[in-house]
Amino acid sequence: MALTTITSDTGPIELNVEESGQGRPVVLIHGWPLSGQSWSAQVEALAPHYRVVTYDRRGFGESAKPAGGYDYDYDTLAGDLHGLLEALDLRDVTLVGFSMGGGEVARYMSRFGADRIHSVVFAGAVPPYMAKTDDNPDGPLDEKTATQMREGLEADREAFFDDFATTFFSTPKLGGLTSTLKVSEEQRQDAIAMVLQSDQNAALTCMDAFGTTDFRGDLGAVIVPALVVHGDSDTIVPFEGSGKRTHEAIEGSRVQIIEGTPHGLAVSHAEEFNRILLDFLAV
Repeated sequence: MALTTITSDTGPIELNVEESGQGRPVVLIHGWPLSGQSWSAQVEALAPHYRVVTYDRRGFGESAKPAGGYDYDYDTLAGDLHGLLEALDLRDVTLVGFSMGGGEVARYMSRFGADRIHSVVFAGAVPPYMAKTDDNPDGPLDEKTATQMREGLEADREAFFDDFATTFFSTPKLGGLTSTLKVSEEQRQDAIAMVLQSDQNAALTCMDAFGTTDFRGDLGAVIVPALVVHGDSDTIVPFEGSGKRTHEAIEGSRVQIIEGTPHGLAVSHAEEFNRILLDFLAV
C-alpha cells in the first residue's frame, strides 16, 4: 500500500491506498474497525479481471490519524471516498461497502450522485438505520447495547476487540455447541491485529456514526444497479433490520443471502462471497 493525498471536505488528508489489476474499477470499503487488508481474499479473486482499489478509512490501518479538527461522521467519510475517486480519476466504478462501509456508499450516492458510479454493493451493511428509535422500531441496535459497546471499548480496548473479533466471525450457538467460530484462530488473530491499528478516537467516533446515522433518505439516491449480500446468521448487523430493509428501499436491487454466515462473511465464506460478487460485476 502507499499513502495517497486526497482532498476531502476538511482539506487534504493521506489515505493508505492499494491498487491491483486492470480494467473497470472496483473500490472496496472496509468495515469497522478494520482496514483495507480485510479485503485480501477479494483482491485476489477480483484483480485478474478488474482494477481493484482498497484503502484504509481515516483513523484506521495506516491512514492518517489526525489528532483534532476532523470529524468522523459520514459526510466527512463520504467526502474522503469522493476525494479518492477524483485523485485516481476513477470512473464507471463499482462501490462495495461492507458493514460500516455500506454507509459511505449510501451517503456518497446522495451527496455526489452517480456520474462516476456503475453499480453498488451493500455487504452486511449498516443502512438504512441501525438505531432502534420511536420512528425506527425495526432498528437492530438498541440504546443499551450501543452504550455497552462504547463503555467496553473505553474501559479495555484489547479485551473489547478480542471479544468483538470472536462475535464478528461467529454464528448463534445451537443445541450443545460450545463454539460457532467460522474462521481459523489465525484468521481471528489477523483481524485483531488489524483493529488494534485503529485510533481510539476514530474507533469511538465511528462507532457512534454507524450506530446513529439515518440513511433512509440517502438510499433513494441509489439509481444504479445495486446488490445486497448478507449472512443469515449475522448477529452484529442482522439481515432483517438492515439488508432486508435496504433491498426493499432500493428499487430493482438484488439480494443474496448466504446461509450459516456470520458478520465477517467476506473472510468466513470468501469463496461464495467472491462468486456472488463476480457474478454481479459481470452485469
